[in-house]
Formats: sequence, structure tokens, C-alpha cells
Amino acid sequence: MKIGFIGAGSMGSLLVGAFVRAGALRPDQITVSSRTSSKASLLADQFPGLRAALSNVEAAQGADYLFLCVKPMDFRRVLDEISSVLKPEQIVISITSPVRISSLEELLPCKVAKIVPSVVNAIGSGASLFMWGTRLSETDKSALWQLFSSISRPIVIQEEEVRVASDLSSCGPAFMAYLLEQFIDASVMSTGIERETASALACEMMLGTARLMLELPCSPGELQAKVSVPGGITAAALESLRKSTRGAFLQVLYTTHEKFAEDLDRVDSSLFPRERT
Repeated sequence: MKIGFIGAGSMGSLLVGAFVRAGALRPDQITVSSRTSSKASLLADQFPGLRAALSNVEAAQGADYLFLCVKPMDFRRVLDEISSVLKPEQIVISITSPVRISSLEELLPCKVAKIVPSVVNAIGSGASLFMWGTRLSETDKSALWQLFSSISRPIVIQEEEVRVASDLSSCGPAFMAYLLEQFIDASVMSTGIERETASALACEMMLGTARLMLELPCSPGELQAKVSVPGGITAAALESLRKSTRGAFLQVLYTTHEKFAEDLDRVDSSLFPRERT
């Protein structure tokens, strides 16, 4: 199997490393191209056998799977470069949420999937968001599912759900890390505990909390009830936290959805520019 990656930025590099470390792909199966050639060369140095391509066309030719890991506004340029060398049996995988599957299928002659990863896939954790194109067979879907199962928990979503699903899965680590940082900072400022100790305790807490809810299982509300005794310290602190954060995540989602709508319009305009009159 030959795997091509166009784009060796943070997510492209993350996926390459995750697949190789998981044993799902060998470096000699992977070809990477990047607008910044040094990024592809760095991956080749890190994973001996991986090939740094000189062009996007070189990465695309003959690839069973071709991952497009480029910025939304760069898609039209990349698609124009590679469309003529793609064959119907090849599968192009976009990891970029504002680029619609229907747009890719209109501009490319091959099969298409949209799979949005998360930064936590780097350690074989978290979800990956699956959206199927219309040309994929059940065999194609099964093979992609198996590949991503090596680094994540694949979850099928509807394309119209991609924004909120990405908020939870892909943006969520940053949101939770921000809240955890505030918790650690407050602990250090209020008590003088060593930051290293506070960070270790907080990270272990977050890891254990997620595992408890998934493996026990229990809902977030049920977990709060398990920890919080009526009239106790945790209950009093939870009430303070609820008052100070009420509505915060609604505002977060309003912000991400508004920005996403803007990005969709910009991407659509770049992929299908209107003729000037």
C-alpha cells in the first residue's frame, strides 16, 4: 500500500507519526510533500524509509490513500495541481472541516472521505470524525476504519454536524487545557504548592475522570453526584463554579460556529470562483 500526504504541518506530521508508531503504516509506504520542503525532509529524517516528494503531483501519483493536510484556502491550488493524475480507484482524505465532500467530488475524479483527527490521536487516544463520500465502497470504508482504529476511536457523523463534533473532539483538548491551566494557576497562587506537583495531580485527575466516565460508565452529572456530598466542600465549590461559568460554553460554540460559517463561504468562493462580468 502506498500512502501520500500533502502537507507536513502540525496535523499532517502528527498523523504520520501516529500511524508509524502504532504499527499501522511503515515509513517506506509513505510519501510526503510540503510547500515548506524542510518539513517533509524532517519527517524523512525522523522516520527512515519515508520519502520526501519534490511536488504534490509526486505524492499523489499512485497513492492508494492521499491525505490532504493543507489550509482551507490552499485547497484549490492543490486540487488544480493533482486532479489530472488521480485515478478513480484512489481515495483522497481531507482532514479539513470547512471543505465540503460534495465540492471535492465535483473537482476530483476519485473517491473522497473527510476524516477530522484530534491532537490526542498522537498517543492513540481520542476520537476521529468520519464522513463518507458517495463513491466509497463498503470495503473502502472498512479499510479506512481499521486504519484509524489504530490511533483513535472512529465515530461516524453527518457532515452538517462537523462543527460541533470538532468543537468537542478536536478543539476540546485546547478548551480543557485552558481550564486545567486556570485550576493549576489558582492552586499555586492560593497555597504555594509546587507547580510541578499541581500539574501532575491535575493531569492525572483529568485522565482518570475521562476513563471513569467511559469505562464505569457514568454521565458527567452522575460523576459530580459521586464526588459531591450535599453540604460538603465539593458541593459548595461546585456551586461557585457553576455561577462563574454559566453560559461560557454556549458563547464558545456561538463563536466557533460563526467563524465556521465565514470559513465555509470563503472556501466555497475559492473553490468555485464566480466569473467576473
